[in-house]
Amino acid sequence: MTSAGSGDSPPVEFQAVGGRFERALIWVFIVLPTLGLLPAIFIAWGGWIGWHDIVLLVVFYVITTTGIGVGYHRCFTHGAFKSRRGLKIALAVAGSLALEGPVIRWVADHRKHHKFSDRDGDPHSPWRYGTSAWAVTKGFVFAHVGWVLWGQDRADPKHYAPDLLADPDLVSISRHFRGLVAISLLAPAVIGGLLDRSWHAAATGFFWGTLVRIALMHHVTFAINSICHVTGDKPFAARDRSGNVWWLAVLSQGESWHNLHHADPTCARHGVLRGQVDINAWYIRLFERFGWAYDVKWPDQERLEKKRTAIA
Repeated sequence: MTSAGSGDSPPVEFQAVGGRFERALIWVFIVLPTLGLLPAIFIAWGGWIGWHDIVLLVVFYVITTTGIGVGYHRCFTHGAFKSRRGLKIALAVAGSLALEGPVIRWVADHRKHHKFSDRDGDPHSPWRYGTSAWAVTKGFVFAHVGWVLWGQDRADPKHYAPDLLADPDLVSISRHFRGLVAISLLAPAVIGGLLDRSWHAAATGFFWGTLVRIALMHHVTFAINSICHVTGDKPFAARDRSGNVWWLAVLSQGESWHNLHHADPTCARHGVLRGQVDINAWYIRLFERFGWAYDVKWPDQERLEKKRTAIA
């Protein structure tokens, strides 16, 4: 399938799970960073971390988390705001650096999730196997990471994301996803090595800026699918079991205020109640002030009140 403005370039292929090579890459990108995250505390305690490693970890984490939350999620999936071309491209590239998949594939899967949330057809509901303790435990693991590794119930982008397939910029960025993956993997090592002019700094830059950053970012994102659909406060009426998990708010940059999101998916701010930190909403507000974002769907008080549930 070709998209508008793509000329004679080859079509973008979006298979649920590709061949053995693609499947192996998915396992590597999830398992290897996770294995790096486990000994991170001991490695830091042993002094194998410098100021540039902390900077690389934080900067790349913020860039990729913003790309996923503001770009992939709130803008491209739900249309919570419209973006100028420069911001659109920047957000799509930043999201791609998170190694969670091409933007069009990600959006299609997430739109399908909202259509069938916590019901048959949801790509990653923790309730897919039932409500017993064992069923929820099994479903929790599947919702957290299993659905990515085994690729069940993935969405057809032609059905769930035709608007993105008609966007030449997003098609091009999706087509060049592998190149962006390489940049995401190697950039922290290159930058760290150049800053300190040593191979040791390149190695620590790779460990903290690549492995630890990717693992942390992945599991925070995965936790929205698993933890936020099993537990959490439910101040708003939604069609599913989505809940607000406060202790994930800062790391997820506001994505864990998940109950409001499922109650009002197109709202640009998820943390709408007093004291709810929503960093991604702050970025959207900043982009709006610079004129890079427009038609932002900020919370409507009357609409919110209609969705409030009785609080004991």
